[in-house]
Amino acid sequence: MRYDWHEYLVGPARERPELWRSIAGLVLAGVFYAVMLFGFFGLMALVLPNLGEATFLGREPFDLILILSSFAFMTLGTVLAAFLLQGRMPLSLIGPIPLALNDFWIVLRLGAVLIGLSLLLPTPIEGELSANLDLGLWAMLLPLSLLVLLIQVSAEEILFRGYFQSQLAARFKSPLVWMIVPSVIFGALHYDPAAAGENAWLIALWAVFYGIMLADITARSGTLGPAIALHLLNNASAILIVSAQGDLSGLSLYSFPFSLADTEVVRAMLPLEAVMMLIMWLGARLALRR
Repeated sequence: MRYDWHEYLVGPARERPELWRSIAGLVLAGVFYAVMLFGFFGLMALVLPNLGEATFLGREPFDLILILSSFAFMTLGTVLAAFLLQGRMPLSLIGPIPLALNDFWIVLRLGAVLIGLSLLLPTPIEGELSANLDLGLWAMLLPLSLLVLLIQVSAEEILFRGYFQSQLAARFKSPLVWMIVPSVIFGALHYDPAAAGENAWLIALWAVFYGIMLADITARSGTLGPAIALHLLNNASAILIVSAQGDLSGLSLYSFPFSLADTEVVRAMLPLEAVMMLIMWLGARLALRR
């Protein structure tokens, strides 16, 4: 499988491809993100005394907006790490901007159509959806919700695909390394037994395979545009349209009649999610025509 266009991202990484630099950069980005996160929410607690531990569950609109917007610190940390350790400029983590934007819109439109068609298909879920946010409030918040969601997915793509994947690809020729290693770390960060219970490992595994698909589409396109579009569509569906009950449900219009910890239902849903994920990935590959 050829990934000629990947050179747009890998080329700038070839000047300083040492493995220790890549690992140090990943650690630096993570530490910067954690420190800034601590400072950000500490400052918010001073300004808003009612801010408590429940904020980090994202069950209220304001709480979830804070959580998603805080991913900007992840982007800043990645940019800082790439500059200090590899001398890379911020745009080198994204690829050519005109090409990235073009690919973003192509994949976003295609994915939106596919998601719309999927809503017509039957699902194994018993019971009806519940209204979560009032339609008027949801519509009023939607522009801001999309903006902070874009901040969140872009941050993850810049760190895992734009930075770490390209740095590993500059050091290791085999896609088995530069696709799988960042995807395993990406999946591990989705492991949340507190919210998902016995389903946590399945959701983490699902995220690993999703990360591999995002890695492939990034290498195929040479920009982060398609990966950000697919990631945005996936998270918008699960966070803004219909969410599971419980954590990170604060901005959704509807909620499913189950939580991520409901073993039987989640394990019935994940195969359908995987099929939809495969269809969108294959559609994106074909739409890009390269």
